Amino acid sequence: MNTLTPLVARDPVETPRAWLRQLSEHAVAAVHPDALLPAVLPAPPRGRTVVVGAGKAAAAMAAALERAWQARQPQAPLEGLVVTRHGHGLQGYGVQDQGPQGQVGDCRRVEVLEASHPMPDDLSERAARRMLEAVADLGEDDLVIALISGGGSALMSLPAPGITPAEKQAINQALLRCGAPIREINAVRRHLSAIKGGRLAAAAHPARVLTWLISDVPGDEASLVASGPTLPDATTPAEALAILERHGIAVPAGVRRHLAADAPAPHPGEPAFARDASVILARARDALEAARIAAEAAGIEVRLLGDDLEGEARELGRAQGRLALSAQHGLEKPLLILSGGETSVTVRGDGRGGRNVEYLLGLFETLRGAEGIHALAIDTDGIDGSEDNAGALFSPEDWTRALARGLDPVDYLSRNDAYTFFAALDDLIVTGPTCTNVNDFRAILVLPRTP
Repeated sequence: MNTLTPLVARDPVETPRAWLRQLSEHAVAAVHPDALLPAVLPAPPRGRTVVVGAGKAAAAMAAALERAWQARQPQAPLEGLVVTRHGHGLQGYGVQDQGPQGQVGDCRRVEVLEASHPMPDDLSERAARRMLEAVADLGEDDLVIALISGGGSALMSLPAPGITPAEKQAINQALLRCGAPIREINAVRRHLSAIKGGRLAAAAHPARVLTWLISDVPGDEASLVASGPTLPDATTPAEALAILERHGIAVPAGVRRHLAADAPAPHPGEPAFARDASVILARARDALEAARIAAEAAGIEVRLLGDDLEGEARELGRAQGRLALSAQHGLEKPLLILSGGETSVTVRGDGRGGRNVEYLLGLFETLRGAEGIHALAIDTDGIDGSEDNAGALFSPEDWTRALARGLDPVDYLSRNDAYTFFAALDDLIVTGPTCTNVNDFRAILVLPRTP
């Protein structure tokens, strides 16, 4: 179980790499469900309480909810199911193997399923259908608690009528590869889905729906997290089609017909949503704030660039590299540059990578081993893209090591092969699933130059 503890035991000047690792662990612990859910536990309704949910943090959220529910109102009924990514249902809870129905984790009242991410699979569709079934016959005295976090779009995937799973997968993959921002990706996903864009909540009404979210989207618009299965959608099918055409993505005839004829998803302001509520429990700014407080307590000046940065990962790395070099001039005490958000990678090569290592390689190329500048970037869910690492970190001496091994950052960037580059330097950070997800955490530690 993750707990938030004071950041001690490492000196940022004497052991900068170890300090950055500890800082990132501290930031992730601040947004773990164990530290969040008990504070918002609702009173039991007169009827049933049904839990549904999807995302990389869904299993941990369900486990935290169960523990709090058992401690405060053990006699009140609680049931339901959530779906998380393969491997994220077991992490941190140390219990049984996957059961015959795919159930994992230590929940006793809420069933935990696992499915594929970032590309949906048959289990993703099965989980979506079962969630719709779980809320189908509820009444006004019942309560639905929806536990939603990043990754839920793929994990709870049910194509709209007339669209095949293969068509939906192909469009999703094309959106991911073309570098489209997450706002546009999720807009399309909502309009190709039978469960997203508020459709799960519409199926649950007249029951009241309470949505708890861990946000992984820049700007923290609740309806964008996991494509908003329980929240109304302000976009239109025509906007989704325009996004696909703008990015030059081939639109199958069935998808085009669906978007042309589809009625808009449940819209904000509809009476069906009047009793519903949503709460964002954690977001990128919370992880960054925990890091800021810890760094300032260690006597480090902090410059926060924002929690919602987007754009091409390598270009953001290069820009922040130039900023770090500029900030080092005349620096008298250590400076920490923090940022969060979700960058994009336009895939042009056939290498291995993720947006955090691609960001770092752009930064590494710009710094060229500049004295006193160390950097770390991770995805807070523990998985950078589809690889086995959370991200990576580097120090000035890695520039000399890279040159000695014939590792050219420009060449590796051209092939989107940042994972291989940092693996060769033994600089990858491998944490395994963290069971939370507020997207990217980036930290650049700038030390004063030696006189």
